[in-house]
Amino acid sequence: MTPDNHFPSIGTLAQQADSSVDSVDLNDTADAPPNDDDDRVVQELESLCMNCEKQGVTRLLLTSIPFFHEVILMSFRCEHCGISNNEIQSAGVIRPEGAIYTARILARRDLNRQIIKSETCTITIPEYELTIPAAKGKLTTVEGIIQDVISDLSYNQPLRRIQNEDTFTKIQILIDKLKAIVPDEDEDSEGGTTPLRAANSEAPMPHFTVELDDPAGNSFIEFGDSMTSDPNWNFRTYRRTQEQNVALGLVASDTAGDTGIDGHDDTTKTVLADDADEEIYVFPGVCSSCGHPLNTMMKKVVIPYFKDILIMSTNCDRCGYRDNEVKSGGAISDKGKRITLRVEDREDLSRDILKSETCGLTVPDIDLVLQAGTLGGRFTTLEGILEQVYEELSQKVFAAGDSIGSADPVGPDIQERNKFKTFLGKLEAVKNAEHPFTLILDDPLANSYVQNLYAPDPDPNMEIESYERTWEQDEDLGLNDMKVEGYEGEKVES
Repeated sequence: MTPDNHFPSIGTLAQQADSSVDSVDLNDTADAPPNDDDDRVVQELESLCMNCEKQGVTRLLLTSIPFFHEVILMSFRCEHCGISNNEIQSAGVIRPEGAIYTARILARRDLNRQIIKSETCTITIPEYELTIPAAKGKLTTVEGIIQDVISDLSYNQPLRRIQNEDTFTKIQILIDKLKAIVPDEDEDSEGGTTPLRAANSEAPMPHFTVELDDPAGNSFIEFGDSMTSDPNWNFRTYRRTQEQNVALGLVASDTAGDTGIDGHDDTTKTVLADDADEEIYVFPGVCSSCGHPLNTMMKKVVIPYFKDILIMSTNCDRCGYRDNEVKSGGAISDKGKRITLRVEDREDLSRDILKSETCGLTVPDIDLVLQAGTLGGRFTTLEGILEQVYEELSQKVFAAGDSIGSADPVGPDIQERNKFKTFLGKLEAVKNAEHPFTLILDDPLANSYVQNLYAPDPDPNMEIESYERTWEQDEDLGLNDMKVEGYEGEKVES
């Protein structure tokens, strides 16, 4: 197997994996001809069964989940006692920041939201004061999480009833509440039991919230139509604490005091000072990801026919955290600016573009709207910023999974998935300039810029419009309370 297909898509391997597992005969492995591991879909190795202490088989499948990242699926089964379990582990790197995903479960169809729970993720359901601590990773759904909680809590209930009746009563109350969400097993026509799909039940269901908190940032919960149109789904990132970095192994516990927080020199250093415009300023600081000392570099860049900007770059040599930011180096403009560019071919994709953090970006041809603050400040090319938008959406969107094959081919879930796949296809066509499209940058502070290929003459494909900011825009920018004249004589209250 070549390095390029170490992690092929799970859809392309599912059928091969089934046939590979069915063809394995554990009793005849000694007489079987040698098999090339590179040609096998599922890797197998003998493992000790912790139940009967005999040898079982662990199967490993390296795969990638569409619109997420690479994972390792592990399945153990002992043929002697019949015990089996499975686990999922992330094959990617630890993210620069922790992530919190929140989903409101208001209807039974929301129980089908798929969840990737890494081994560092904690799941909380506030309405029931329920916290599921970090444990082994798994690929499941909201319904699967509830079923696992019911199963785990019910395991020792008969013993608790004898030893501690108060504890038994409290846990049983929680189990009964959760069973209102996930129904019990039904008796089938042959006298056996068949698990019901809670999402298909017509019984009323209480509303609740599912929150995933993963310091490593490698967990995910599925949203509805899209990130921006699902009001019941929320995602935010946060800076990890020192304790979380120690738990993830990013820093050693005995070096917690050597992070440079109190001991490093706070003075600003200057490098390459022959020319004022070529001067690079270095600011010592602390990495927000791993807590080790690093330097933030800042340089002034002069954009022809525009204004000066400040580019700041942070790079941590220990954990690989990187961050870039662009700030305006000039005064606040009196008016806002709206830039409309008609992109005709791939040559236009090479235009330099400065998108400030107060600038909104719109491509009306595909209904793409990025609010101000999205992606922060960026100084790149038009192709680069469209590529970044595509990567952010495609990597964080969970539009496919194991349950897609069993879903209703005309149901709302499939329709939503197909709608978003269609949108990603249109976005990919735009970023490759397969057809003409219009790009609009709207910046109330006029700190954004698109390169004029015909400068200093006007660009026939670009229209620049200045407009008066509204009171609401000035209020959001904090300009209404800013006093720049007549403040010298004011007394400062102590």
